[in-house]
Amino acid sequence: MKVLLISANTVQEPFPVYPLGLDYVAGAIAERHAVRCLDLNCLAPEGGLELAIQAYGPEVIGISLRNVDNTDSREPKGFMGEYRQLVGRVRRCSAVPIVLGGSAFTIFPDEIMALLAADYGIVGEGERLAPLLQALANGQDPAGLPGVVVGRAKGGLPVAAAPGPWSREVTRDFDPAAEHLAFYMQNGGMLNLQTKRGCPFRCVYCSYPYIEGRRMRRIPAGQVAAMALKLQAAGARYLFITDSAFNADIDHSLAVARAFRQQGLTIPWGAFFAPIALPDGYFQTMAACGLKHVEFGTESLNDAVLEVYGKPFRRRQVVAAHGAAVAAGLHVAHYFLFGGPGETEQTLADALAHIDKLERTVLFLFCGMRIYPHTGLHEIALRQGQITASQSIVDPVFYQPPGMDLDAISRRLDQHARGRENWVHAAGGQAAVGIMRRMYRRGRSGPLWEYLVR
Repeated sequence: MKVLLISANTVQEPFPVYPLGLDYVAGAIAERHAVRCLDLNCLAPEGGLELAIQAYGPEVIGISLRNVDNTDSREPKGFMGEYRQLVGRVRRCSAVPIVLGGSAFTIFPDEIMALLAADYGIVGEGERLAPLLQALANGQDPAGLPGVVVGRAKGGLPVAAAPGPWSREVTRDFDPAAEHLAFYMQNGGMLNLQTKRGCPFRCVYCSYPYIEGRRMRRIPAGQVAAMALKLQAAGARYLFITDSAFNADIDHSLAVARAFRQQGLTIPWGAFFAPIALPDGYFQTMAACGLKHVEFGTESLNDAVLEVYGKPFRRRQVVAAHGAAVAAGLHVAHYFLFGGPGETEQTLADALAHIDKLERTVLFLFCGMRIYPHTGLHEIALRQGQITASQSIVDPVFYQPPGMDLDAISRRLDQHARGRENWVHAAGGQAAVGIMRRMYRRGRSGPLWEYLVR
């Protein structure tokens, strides 16, 4: 079958993100099907999509929905309206089956299937498109296949939960001749890598464990390094590892880093890390293997809040991990999320006081915790009566800490950050996007926040 895969994500704040998921879906189906990938970031806004569909003539169209909304409590924006317009454009120029997938669809399959009226959907990892296509090619009814949602127009019913993790081998089909690659080379030269799936942590707000499972499934270090070299040969000037936390498996992260060095990777790379207890010399080894940027998902420096957030570390571990990364000569950033369960005036003041003590770093401050299904935060919000079990939360709904106001917290963060370049409230907005684009045009690459380090 001729399959067209479309990346619907057009968010470019603070920088555009290469559609890694399409590579993995293509890797699962390319042996039996002809595949073409389209990235909306790279198409002419008027008519580009329609021309591409008409020229290719697909028999099935898959649409990957990455984000539900922008998770910004100050200026919340849902993306369902844009997705509905996209599906409408596809419908007007093609009558072939439409299959929805991606992390956004996995979190809200019932609601999104109803809103977009697609033919089928994939809940969970995108490789599940392969058995769906095989059933369609053989003229079989795909209802009952794990993770496959059959739309109401075809007499199907949405599924209630994600299936278990994809148990078969995952293969990335990276095409250095892909049409959309040039866009990312011209806008920072950043491509991305995955070294494992699954997250064992239990952060109260996070949907990663629901989407990928809690059991970590590791890609062999040599295989990861071989892909890194392929990306480098295609022109990448920087690599970012997309794992929820690269060091969730410390030994595997070290093996991957060493494989980079042994196989001759020369471009810099970065990743998200959990500031957990780490072995001596961990970040020195990482730096020697090309790591440049450490992004810590810290969220708070108040121990009571960290406990409620379900974090596997406390302030002492954060300070130690921060010091080790800085001592290794790495660029370090921390992400903080205020206004979640357990937040009070006292915890906020305590966290800010300890954040003030962090040196040689960039601090990204976010206010407001988005409530997603299948998370601990969803259960807390239900118990506290902030939402109901029958309520749709596809449009952004944020947790409200009892006795506190999110707008007041946001103003407090603005005031605290005023005059300090390394304190960035949210992602910096469109001003940051403009700065990034200018720097990319001047040949810079990577996330670039190191220029704010103080």
